[in-house]
Amino acid sequence: MTTEDERLLEVFREHAILRGDFTLSSGLKTSYYFDGRMVTLWPEGAYLIGRKIFHILAGAGAEAVGGMTVGADPIVAAVAVVSHLEGRPIPAFIVRGEVKEHGTQKRIEGPLKAGSRVAVVDDVITTGGSVLRAIEAVEAEGCRGVKVVVLLDRQQGGADEIRRRGYDFSAILSADASGEVRLA
Repeated sequence: MTTEDERLLEVFREHAILRGDFTLSSGLKTSYYFDGRMVTLWPEGAYLIGRKIFHILAGAGAEAVGGMTVGADPIVAAVAVVSHLEGRPIPAFIVRGEVKEHGTQKRIEGPLKAGSRVAVVDDVITTGGSVLRAIEAVEAEGCRGVKVVVLLDRQQGGADEIRRRGYDFSAILSADASGEVRLA
């Protein structure tokens, strides 16, 4: 574990875990909620996440990084900035929930080129639905998903489903049923 990994875990534990009764986007009920934007939109958190994911993607051959809006938005921006600073630019893209009804009528925003090898990121994975919708959208544009990276794996089947479908999956953090977060 690096010093940056330790700090990232500390930042998540301090700012992103809420206790109470919550309903997730998957419809599941839980006693904890992971509010990743409390870290991904914080300067230090964005920097640490950008560096961590950039290094994960360095060996995956990804030519672009993106995911479903809103969870992926700050993550892909952080990775794009870090990649520029590292001299190995990885462009970012965002997948809309619905096709834009005005202007260019795009479902995917950003400089995504057909045929690209892409990484899909998200803040949290429970059942995998959000990640799979993003993969479906980029594959419909002629791209190939080569890596999936999430900040937190709730260990409720989503990671297994992503792997079952043949995608290379990584999580930075994982949580048990009680919400105890650790490095994955």
